Amino acid sequence: MMDGPRPLAAAIVLGCGIMASAAIATEDAETLAQRLRERVEVSALVETEWALGTDRGETQKAAVQIDPELKVALPWKMSLTTLGRARGDIVNELEPGAPRQRETSELSRRLMVGDRADLELRELYVRAPIGRTFLTLGKQQIVWGKADGVKVLDVVNPQDFREFILDDFDDSRIPLWALNAEVSIGPVLGQLVWVPDQTYHDIPEHGALYEFTAAMFQPPPPPGVRIDERPIRRPRRTVADSDAGLRLSSFWKGWDLTLNYLYHYGDVPVFYSRLSGTQTEPVIIVNPRYERSHLVGGTFSNAFGNLTVRGEVGFFFDHYFFTTEAADPDGITNSDELDYVLGFDWFGFEEALASFQFFQTWVTDADQALRRDQIDTMSTLLLRREFWNDTLVAQIMWLQSFNQADGLVRPKVSYLVRDNLEVWLGVDWFYGTRNGLFGEFDHNDRIVFGAEWGI
Repeated sequence: MMDGPRPLAAAIVLGCGIMASAAIATEDAETLAQRLRERVEVSALVETEWALGTDRGETQKAAVQIDPELKVALPWKMSLTTLGRARGDIVNELEPGAPRQRETSELSRRLMVGDRADLELRELYVRAPIGRTFLTLGKQQIVWGKADGVKVLDVVNPQDFREFILDDFDDSRIPLWALNAEVSIGPVLGQLVWVPDQTYHDIPEHGALYEFTAAMFQPPPPPGVRIDERPIRRPRRTVADSDAGLRLSSFWKGWDLTLNYLYHYGDVPVFYSRLSGTQTEPVIIVNPRYERSHLVGGTFSNAFGNLTVRGEVGFFFDHYFFTTEAADPDGITNSDELDYVLGFDWFGFEEALASFQFFQTWVTDADQALRRDQIDTMSTLLLRREFWNDTLVAQIMWLQSFNQADGLVRPKVSYLVRDNLEVWLGVDWFYGTRNGLFGEFDHNDRIVFGAEWGI
């Protein structure tokens, strides 16, 4: 018996092979090449990026990434998409050493080539119309939500935090083996999601450039107490430990509306701890494991002339937090949590956009003694202007945390040299104290030079 989603992958590959064979079995050699040109599309993106730290003048990143893509038109209006990734970084500061990939299921893991390069199957899925249902089966990204730079409902796929939140979501979102079925029921579009892939957030390991060290993520031990962190207990049962969700979307009186539900494991492990050892040599034993949660929420958006109003809200049942209560036996307490974001996009300026978002998380149980504030507030501001027939784009993104008085400012200029070649120059500037979400990376400020070439 194969574990994890291996049978799913095998079924996809076998089924596509059978359909492809059936499609060309009756073709002669003369028409085969023409058929392949009509049915097969091959492309690739080559990206290179160099990040120079401004604090010490060190190179933080010198990476080349190649994303080849194959699309095949199959019989019966079906299609196959395959997306790979080959990536290398000569300085190896983002993931020093060979990552253990403890959070990743066996079939979704990268193939490490030494300590500085890896190969990955990013996506492999078949799309098929079946009556009024549109089915997507395989390794894929499932995107919920309407927020930029922050996430409320976009939690179906976990995230790779090797570069904190500096990478684009399309690149940092971790694709999962899943079944995604969309069906039209009158004015409502229903989406049913089943995810048998037990893969969770990729959290930077000790010594990584963007390792989480703030007290809200990693409370410091008492003086003289040693920490013994055990391996993460990751769910492994294909069906019993799978995630499932439902989204209903519709259009009503100018409003785009969705109602979302997700039954899932939280993507961040809960670090249960207990005091052990002797009085002279105390040790805190940490047993991390993933816990289940229910998410209920929705999104809305509408345009009023040059102004677009959008937002999303999510209510999470049983989130887990570090507690400051000394009598607590495992250092963890749980509470429901309400998250929401309101966004306002203004398009009233020629070839320009001004976008503001207000984001809050609220721990509903006010009696808990937490290491974080009961209400946490953040805002984002995006200003963007296009020049020279959209070939030159200048923008600045500002993320501000009100609770910790820290933030991140990201100016960037990109230029489209030709249709398939773009270059850019940007700055990532952190500020704040070491215990803030952004301030803990205050010494990681950097200048980024990059280029992307489409083949």
